[in-house]
Amino acid sequence: MSWIPLPIGVENFEELRIKGYYYVDKTLFIKELIDMMGKVNLFTRPGHFGKTLNMSMLRYFLKRAKRIMPNCFRD
Repeated sequence: MSWIPLPIGVENFEELRIKGYYYVDKTLFIKELIDMMGKVNLFTRPGHFGKTLNMSMLRYFLKRAKRIMPNCFRD
């Protein structure tokens, strides 16, 4: 079993995936956000608890989805 580096200080989801850092899959988080259909979502967590990384993951996901399914997004 090889050692997988931890993403300490990494806040960019794309960098995390490209460089092969250890990552706990949180894609169900995206599904929950979409299902709630909230106009505004508030993320309260202590500092260094992954808020920026989660938003980066969401941005990366939506950019890819828009490229794949452009008719599903309004500008």
